[in-house]
Amino acid sequence: MYLVCGEALFDFFSETEADGPASRVNYKAIAGGSPFNVAVGLRRLGVESALFAGLSTDYLGRRLQRVLLDEGVSGQYLRDFDAPTTLAMVAVGANGSPHYSFRGEGCADRQLNAQHLPVLGPDVRGLHFGSFSLVVQPIADTLLALAQRESGRRLISLDPNVRLNPQPDIELWRSRIATLVKYADLIKVSDEDLSLLYPEAEPAAVIDGWLQHRCQVVFLTRGGQGATVFSRQHGSWSLPACPVDIADTVGAGDTFQAALITWLTEQQLDSIEGLQTLTRDQTSAMLEFAIRAAALTCGKTGPDLPYRRQLG
Repeated sequence: MYLVCGEALFDFFSETEADGPASRVNYKAIAGGSPFNVAVGLRRLGVESALFAGLSTDYLGRRLQRVLLDEGVSGQYLRDFDAPTTLAMVAVGANGSPHYSFRGEGCADRQLNAQHLPVLGPDVRGLHFGSFSLVVQPIADTLLALAQRESGRRLISLDPNVRLNPQPDIELWRSRIATLVKYADLIKVSDEDLSLLYPEAEPAAVIDGWLQHRCQVVFLTRGGQGATVFSRQHGSWSLPACPVDIADTVGAGDTFQAALITWLTEQQLDSIEGLQTLTRDQTSAMLEFAIRAAALTCGKTGPDLPYRRQLG
């Protein structure tokens, strides 16, 4: 089982009507949040997963719980809170890229604290951390404590997935990511994330610094330009993106992350030791699998992650 840690929320996509009155805005709400998506994405790709998250007892929180259970995500690490569900208002740009505005202060997904840290059994082979839960309190310190406790014992993956709307302090992001990379075995990061975190630095230089810790491999996603892998043992190389008619890119990075973990699991390499034995060809195969999976998500509206059968 892979334990994904962080937020669960509802994305509200505006549906504009060209001839409708300006006083009316229609929305389509879709369950989401980067960690939520990764947990669901893993199950759709055939990997047992659980989500460590705070869920509201309100209507939307119960809907999130229902989605997780319907998808087969284990609910044993979910915690209930009498607080609202976070809402993310999403506007999609002309190139399919999403722009977010979050309503999350005091919401349920931020309420996890030290007393909620779970005891993990041997069935949990790895943990994934990512997105704004890394930098909003009290959950941020809770997840950091969990990463510190489990690093070196189970496979740890990290995706910064920087979102400045819920936490605009980029220095806080830099500080927390710099701390977390010391505990991660595998990191996935987008070129957009790196441009926000380190606008004056070359991506390769930043990633080389990350590889000086325990991390074995970093995957840099570059949208329509494909992705590049940086391996401690085998150097760096790139693969192109798959051609796709883009609906939007919401959930593409989460799909990429879930696909990386899935590939490792299917090859029985989902462990610290397994990651250290990856050959160059195996790493390329993992990257190619993740690129194909992400392309399927880009062809659909919202975070509609693919199923294993769709990838052959």
